[in-house]
Amino acid sequence: MRKIFLLTLISSLFWSCDNFEEDINVNPNLPTEASGMQLVANAQLALSDLSASTRGNFLAQYLAETQYVGISLYPEGGVSFYGWYQGPLMNLQAVIDAEDLEGSEGPVANQKAIAKILKGYIFWNITDRWGDVPYSEALKGSENFTPAYDTQESIYDNIFALLKEAESEIVSGSVSSDIIYNGDMAKWKKFSATVRSLMALRLSEVDPQRGEQEFNDALSAGIMESNDDNMIFRHLAEANHQSYWYGQVVDQNREWWALTTHLVDEMLPFEDPRLPVYGSPARATVTEDYDGDYVGMQFGDTENLSTEAYSLIGPAIYAQDLEIHLVTYAQALFAQAEAVERGWISGDAQSYYNAAIENSILQWTGTTEDVEEFLNQPGVAYDSSNWLEQISNQRWVHLYMHGYEAWAEWRRTGYPSERTHPQGAEIPLRLQYPDNEGFNNTASYEEALERQFGGTDNMYAPVWWDK
Repeated sequence: MRKIFLLTLISSLFWSCDNFEEDINVNPNLPTEASGMQLVANAQLALSDLSASTRGNFLAQYLAETQYVGISLYPEGGVSFYGWYQGPLMNLQAVIDAEDLEGSEGPVANQKAIAKILKGYIFWNITDRWGDVPYSEALKGSENFTPAYDTQESIYDNIFALLKEAESEIVSGSVSSDIIYNGDMAKWKKFSATVRSLMALRLSEVDPQRGEQEFNDALSAGIMESNDDNMIFRHLAEANHQSYWYGQVVDQNREWWALTTHLVDEMLPFEDPRLPVYGSPARATVTEDYDGDYVGMQFGDTENLSTEAYSLIGPAIYAQDLEIHLVTYAQALFAQAEAVERGWISGDAQSYYNAAIENSILQWTGTTEDVEEFLNQPGVAYDSSNWLEQISNQRWVHLYMHGYEAWAEWRRTGYPSERTHPQGAEIPLRLQYPDNEGFNNTASYEEALERQFGGTDNMYAPVWWDK
């Protein structure tokens, strides 16, 4: 079988060292080659990192720090994106560029289509966090260690085109070694179209006309139709493939995170059935005859620290074999409810809104029992006069523990409006570039800063679509 080289073992994106013997970093016990779908599967293993992040959950203000208060105070400092380029994106690009893939793992067109879809999805996450980033000149290996930064607008244009191209190239036949959809190309196509619909909604303030066009294009292609279409990363009940949160809470005994007052106050008054999944009753309130109360911790509190007085994250959230729902049917439904209210599509916004909450509850709890009663409560029942706040708040509840996505939606809509400014700090509007990027990629880095922010790496400056 002809193979393609695993490029991440021999090159990096921005720099290299050449003062060593050529085989200094070669592990003789590891294979030096990988097939197309092995490279795709390797890239898929990184997808959980898009969600499993304390920083993202602090930016969305889902979690408060119970003992060591630091990142939740929003300190200045760069955040690296190198790992995404050097690992999963290089592997995916290798598949896209390969001319010698074999069909033994499934149609070559489908292998490349999945690689393109994942490349677009990962880059969407990257640009939404940092703003302008290397794109068109990136992933060239030793050909270019100092790629130029593309504007976020042009990256969005390229991702829309890449996803459409991938969807059009899908043929009949499944692929092997796919740990997300088990080779089901119909689900990959719906996932791709759903991502396009969510990207289109990001344009609601900066370019609503383009957003409407792209949203309808995505609907025409066919987006997710049930929770069975959710894009899920499934951890395993074993040490090598366990969830990040299991490693923190169970293996290292770190009870460092409690639900915020914002989250508990949004859920508890309505007896939201998702709350017992999201967190546990505060241990200080539990007695022999009483199951205890849900108590949120003030975000950014540095004085009243406790692991007993507040509701810590629930056992389902730090399960060893945790399933992370990265893109969901409920998100697609919330997006359609918003699109109706914006006049982008026809339909009944309330029906989409109710279905979004119902499927969110089903996703998180496994049942829709008592959903109708929940939906009929004042404060939950749909109110078209307050549609953006209501849709946004419920979407925020749904996106629990997927902090970066919730943060992006807060930046776009301004909801939830009740936010805490720890020690007077504003909530960042973007991540700062890696601390060593000014050294590794000086000219491109400085040009990007000047173009976007007047020369400074300002974490309080909005990205392109956040207008």
